[in-house]
Amino acid sequence: MAIHSLTSDRVTVLTIDRQERRNALNHDALEELDAALAAAIETSRALVITGAGGHFCAGADLTELEDVSFTDRLADVLTRLSSAPITTVAAISGSCMGLGMQLAVGCDLRVVADDARFAVPVAKLGLMVNHWTLERVTRFWGEGAARHMVLTGAVLTADDAWRLGFGQVRGDLDAAVALARQAVELAPLTQAGSKLGFDAHGGNHAEVARYEAAFARAWASDDLDEGRSAFRERRTPEFQGR
Repeated sequence: MAIHSLTSDRVTVLTIDRQERRNALNHDALEELDAALAAAIETSRALVITGAGGHFCAGADLTELEDVSFTDRLADVLTRLSSAPITTVAAISGSCMGLGMQLAVGCDLRVVADDARFAVPVAKLGLMVNHWTLERVTRFWGEGAARHMVLTGAVLTADDAWRLGFGQVRGDLDAAVALARQAVELAPLTQAGSKLGFDAHGGNHAEVARYEAAFARAWASDDLDEGRSAFRERRTPEFQGR
């Protein structure tokens, strides 16, 4: 198995384990990851993605990839990750390159270890990433850093990630799990709806309409009543997602 899944207290940790390739993914590992993501989204309230052996993910395993079919399937997996209605966290150490960067920008939040290194080395290989990736890298790193990595093959550091706002917490897997557990206790309808809002483009009426529907649902929810009651009673709310 290339993907290990462990769930505790409604947080699922998915660990990429292809240490001989610095956790680069091939077709089989990508399918395992997709299945594990689907299961975690159904059963958990937060998700952490990390890598075994000191590296997050060094990219796609180019020793096994021959055509664009892998990137087409990868796009489906990244869509599943980025559109998950639960909070997702990337726990990043070591190499976060290419596909690793795509997984990192597919998550909501990023916890960055001091030895993390980041790159989008497409120009070194003569290939391109999809527009979704460019858009997300630009949003989370800033356009200057995004162009730096894509156009010159620059490798950025954990200090760069922290300085430019790409990482939200500095730390290890334990720190990432602690961050995910913070999200577990909060209102799931608010989280899922807010994620729709973050990804809605103002000119896309369908995306804005989905956010407005989520807004209305949250304001009519039992969770809102629970939140108000807990506030008045000075207790911790117990949200049910309805």
